[in-house]
Amino acid sequence: MMNLGSTRAAVLAACALAGCSRGPRSAEPAGPPLAPRQYEVRGTVVRLDPAASNVVIQHEEIPGYMRAMTMPFPVRDTNLLAGLQPGDTVQFRLTVTETDGWIEALETIATPRTNRLPLTGPFRLVRDVDPLEPGDRLPAYPLTNQWGRPISTTNFSGRVLVLSFIYTRCPFPTFCPRTMQQLITAWRELARLPDTAERVHFLVVSFDPEHDTPDVLRAYGRSHGAPDEGWTLATGALIEVTALAEQFGLTFWREDGGWAHNLRTAVIAPDGRIRTILPGNQWTAAELVRAVRDALEAAPSGS
Repeated sequence: MMNLGSTRAAVLAACALAGCSRGPRSAEPAGPPLAPRQYEVRGTVVRLDPAASNVVIQHEEIPGYMRAMTMPFPVRDTNLLAGLQPGDTVQFRLTVTETDGWIEALETIATPRTNRLPLTGPFRLVRDVDPLEPGDRLPAYPLTNQWGRPISTTNFSGRVLVLSFIYTRCPFPTFCPRTMQQLITAWRELARLPDTAERVHFLVVSFDPEHDTPDVLRAYGRSHGAPDEGWTLATGALIEVTALAEQFGLTFWREDGGWAHNLRTAVIAPDGRIRTILPGNQWTAAELVRAVRDALEAAPSGS
């Protein structure tokens, strides 16, 4: 995580993270699954991670789907990464379904390589914050929930709090949409357990306060199946959301009008202390349920 001096301007520059921008899903009933879509995309390799079967690419705009962004893409055939280096210009075929997305074909384009990527996005004020670790207490941050009411991150004392971050216009299925689906799946599993639902709360924070108004957050939650009880979708002043996110290792920045970002989900015990921080999007709903149950079992009687 990047620590920045108090009340100074900073650019959260491009790194191996992800971002996207499109409108929230409709609350209309789901129809038949959409056929896979394919896009031919051009970009520059930023980082390779064959062990995780992905490559970070700063790609051009994908007309009709996504703004130009810097983000990691899954690669099912890691042979496609053989011989690639950061700075290579590539042309690739991106396949996207309702719940997944991956690179299916990739080739290098003979152009000069560069390791210098342009800084993008406007400056914004940030605070100097320290990273949080398991055992640390969750600080108080002022937010506004999906009903337009002021809340604090400390309002959920006495319950296990699941805290995660999204923004509603994120279209790539393996990022914010997958995070929301995993959260919903975990919630439904926990709600089936005796004497559990009332002891757990989910707090999902948007880092796009300009767009994600209470009405938008309320519609987004309902379109994903989030219940009115036991769930809060919220956002706040950008300087507050930035500080909260950075304390958990989540960074985000403007890139061609959208947000580029990574992902974090955390479990906070009833006493307000952090139990678990889940990075990225590889965790499963079952792992989250297990982390919540561990936090419940470790809580003193009566919490």
